Amino acid sequence: MKIFIYLDESGSIHKNSSMKYFAVGGYFTLESDRLKIISRYKEINLKYKKSHNMKLGKEIKGRDMSNTLKKKFFHELQSIKDFYGVVKIFDKSVMRKSILTSNIFYNYAVRLIIDDCIVPILSLKGINESVDFVFSLDNRNLALKDMSKLENYLYRKYRNRNFTFTVTYYDSKTNYGVQIADLIVNTFYNYFNGKKEIEVIINMLLLKKFRISVFPGGKIIGRRYKID
Repeated sequence: MKIFIYLDESGSIHKNSSMKYFAVGGYFTLESDRLKIISRYKEINLKYKKSHNMKLGKEIKGRDMSNTLKKKFFHELQSIKDFYGVVKIFDKSVMRKSILTSNIFYNYAVRLIIDDCIVPILSLKGINESVDFVFSLDNRNLALKDMSKLENYLYRKYRNRNFTFTVTYYDSKTNYGVQIADLIVNTFYNYFNGKKEIEVIINMLLLKKFRISVFPGGKIIGRRYKID
């Protein structure tokens, strides 16, 4: 079975950053709903740009969206059967080890998303077969030499599991899936940073469609149990 995962990040991963939180997240879906999710997002995105006389090729970042626009996106996305938002929040102020190398830490963050957010939902859905994880990630300005490191890392860490991995990096300006990931991770990042205006968005979300995990501590927000 193929699982399609789209991820982006919010906050600063750099070891010298004073920001309290760092977040990696986005969403995953099955083959059956992969194109439907992109289509729903693209439709709202283009209508908004036309109504505001924006260039159609301009990317709308999550941080620049109004709550009204965010509501439209989340309402449509969470209505899709196999759409699942996933985010890993890192509280850097209480982490025992400092972040020394950003790329290594990012790889670790992706691994935790698989373990803490994605695999539990797959188990709740009764999916226990072999899984081909297909990642679409923001390129994060990575050098060419770093592009294959995450894929190799995941193969090493899951060598005893029946998992395969394909990792492709995109410029978010040209990939709607990564733009959706940006919207999701930025929303929860701002929520954890105490931005009150985000609460109206969080309160409209269906918990069964999201799984948010906090590190360290393992706090889970969102889907925990099987829903018949």
